[in-house]
Amino acid sequence: MSIESEQDLLGLKRAGHVVALALRAMRDAVREGISTAELDGIAADVLGEHGARAAPKMHYDFPGSSCISVNEEAVHGIPGERVLRKGDLVTLDVTVELDGYYADAAVTVGVPPVSDQARRMLECVESAFWRGARAARAGERLAVVGGKVEAEVERHGFRVLRDLCGHGIGRGIHESPSVCNFYDPSDRTRLTEGLVIALEPIISVGARSSRTKPDRWTITSADRSLTAHYEHTLVITRAQPLLLTAA
Repeated sequence: MSIESEQDLLGLKRAGHVVALALRAMRDAVREGISTAELDGIAADVLGEHGARAAPKMHYDFPGSSCISVNEEAVHGIPGERVLRKGDLVTLDVTVELDGYYADAAVTVGVPPVSDQARRMLECVESAFWRGARAARAGERLAVVGGKVEAEVERHGFRVLRDLCGHGIGRGIHESPSVCNFYDPSDRTRLTEGLVIALEPIISVGARSSRTKPDRWTITSADRSLTAHYEHTLVITRAQPLLLTAA
């Protein structure tokens, strides 16, 4: 969507605030021995306290209030009995609807102690997000933003999962445009002031593509190598974008 009024901006900010609160509570609870179902329960409690709804459950009948993906699982992991162990990387992904507005964010967290490679991957995916976000200004080509993301990922020795992209958001969970994390010369889309997008680098140690597990939800790196994910919902401006889901 594109923001057309102060009411739109306030509605998006409220939804983004709930996402930030849920992710903060989940992140604080990540530890050895906790199950992904317990983490999902924390998200559900935060959403319930603020009158928000889990958008993937609303629209796609996803079996959880959040997506929780571990290690080689890049996105859409189903919360359940799996217990976190030392060294795991766990991605927490929350998308909410509140009063007709949507916001989406994700972060990958390590269960201490993590390997040096895992630590570098966490630093890389966040750095790649910010490289892309700094380029995301009104008038810029969307392909340039994706190119900035991938260049940063490759600089650190990792790979973008090219078949997993960000998206427009605001009045629906997934809207146009598709926000790729690599330079696509065929994409002539230019960012416009007020456009709301979810920018989300999703990277792996080796593969540039993904596969879906038999549960038909969970998506892993094609080679089952370690993955990481970092996402915020942002509003495009003539200067730096406005982050709606920042804590």
